[in-house]
Parts: sequence; C-alpha cells; structure tokens
Amino acid sequence: MAKSDIQRQVMNLSLVVAIFLLALKVYAAASTYSSAIYSDAAESVVHVFAVAFASWALRLAKKPADETHHFGHDKISFISAGFEGAMISAAAILILYEAVRQFIYGVEIRNLALGCWITGVAALINLGLGLTLLNVGKRTSSPLIRANGIHVLTDVWSSLAALVALMLIIFTDWPLWDPIFASIAALNILRVGLKLIKESFGGLLDEADPVIEKSARDMLDEVVKERNLAYHNFRHRHSGHFHWVEFHLVFPNDMKLSEAHDHATEIEARISNLIGPEGRVISHLEPRSAERQVEPWERP
Repeated sequence: MAKSDIQRQVMNLSLVVAIFLLALKVYAAASTYSSAIYSDAAESVVHVFAVAFASWALRLAKKPADETHHFGHDKISFISAGFEGAMISAAAILILYEAVRQFIYGVEIRNLALGCWITGVAALINLGLGLTLLNVGKRTSSPLIRANGIHVLTDVWSSLAALVALMLIIFTDWPLWDPIFASIAALNILRVGLKLIKESFGGLLDEADPVIEKSARDMLDEVVKERNLAYHNFRHRHSGHFHWVEFHLVFPNDMKLSEAHDHATEIEARISNLIGPEGRVISHLEPRSAERQVEPWERP
C-alpha cells in the first residue's frame, strides 16, 4: 500500500475515534461534574478540530507542484503541526482555568464509578491510536501525522490524570484531588503543545535534520575522495515531506562538462538513495579555479 494511502487511512481513523471519544467524555463529564473529566473532554474538543484541520492539510500536502507553488504544498504539514500545538496549549489553559475555579468555589463529584470506567476505556483506546499514529508518522516521514500522534498521547495523560483523581476521591473522600490532577494534566499538555509549536517553527524556518545531514556528509566525503573531487556549500532542509540536499561539486579545470555531469548525477543518486524515496538532491558544478568563490546571490 502506498504511503499516502496509509497516511490517509490513519488520519480518517483518528478523526472517527476523536469524535466517538468526545461524545463519551462529554457524557462522563455531565454525569460526574468532575473538572478532571471536564478537562479531558475539553482537550478532546480541541483534538477533533485539530484532526479535522490535519486531515485537510494532509490532502493539501499531497498536491503536486503547480504554476504558483513550484516546490509543492508539503510545508502545510508544519503549519498543521503548529496549529495542533496551539490548540493543545489553548486546551491546557482552559483546563487550568476550570481547576482554579473549582479550588475557589468547591468541588461536587458524583457517579465516580461510571466516570472511572469511561475514562479508563478512553485512555486505552487513545493509547493504541496514539502509538499507531507515531509509528506511521515515523515510517512515512510525516511531521503532520507524528504531531497528531503526540496530541492523542497527551489525551491519554489527561485521561489518566482524571482516572487517578477519581480513584483517590473514592478511597480518601477528599474532592480536591480532582482539580489538583486536572492542573497536573494541564501543565503536561501545555508542555507538549509548546514543544509542537517550537518544532513547527523549526520546520518552517528550514531547520536541518542533524542525522540526515551527518549521513549525507559522510557519504559525500567518501565519494569525492574516491573521485579526487571536492565539495562545499552543503545545505539541507526538510520541507514536510521531502528531504532537500544541495551542495557545490568541484572538478578539475580540464574535465569535460559531460564527464563532470556524469559524476554529479551518480553522486546525487547515491545521496538520494541514502535518504530514501523522499530525497531530493541538487548539485552545482564548478571548476577548481572557482572553488569557494561566493557569488553575489549566495551572500547572506
């Protein structure tokens, strides 16, 4: 099955599960009056909107290059991840607000056993879904699906916090466990949301992947040594789906252009094969007499 089909299927699954669990948690929150479960439901509301946006972004990211987007549309993956991070952070702030309100005005909890069962089931479902999304995101090099997987796992933490709070209330008969654990869950959710936003900015600003860069540089060092060549101006970025690599290859002044082109094509192919199907490699050929000559359009 093609990567795009796998990605589309897991995102559709994520959306269906998010809607189902939202309905389940809203029912649990209305039945128990628990701020921890309310916070869990609020995070699920955010999750439904975030997954819907991510599903649209995934379809847009797969559109090929056109007359107005020469490099394709896959940068939307980073925008989607940032949007999801912002939504997670907003949910965390909402949860903290509700917890503080309960600290001030008191807590009234009921139907604790029902709340425990529903919250436990929701946590298990999200755990399986989140791990699946992370696995697919890693295998298909999709920051969008990976961000969605991280979001689902933050939902697991909020569910576990609600579950622990309800169980402690059952055993200790002290209702303030509810806003305490809601606050803990909110702070963890906020941490994850801010991390996603940071990673999104890194992608939008063409932050290089150190692992890919090291592998590509090591291979370049090897192949240019084999051919008595040199290289410089190595650059790398990840656009959301493709890994772009570019560099200058330096050839002897007396080498024919056709021969230099053949060398460059073989080197580009080796680097591309190293990176995988998402590798896109571009080299610039120059004679040794012009080595490290900085052109005006290359100056910072």
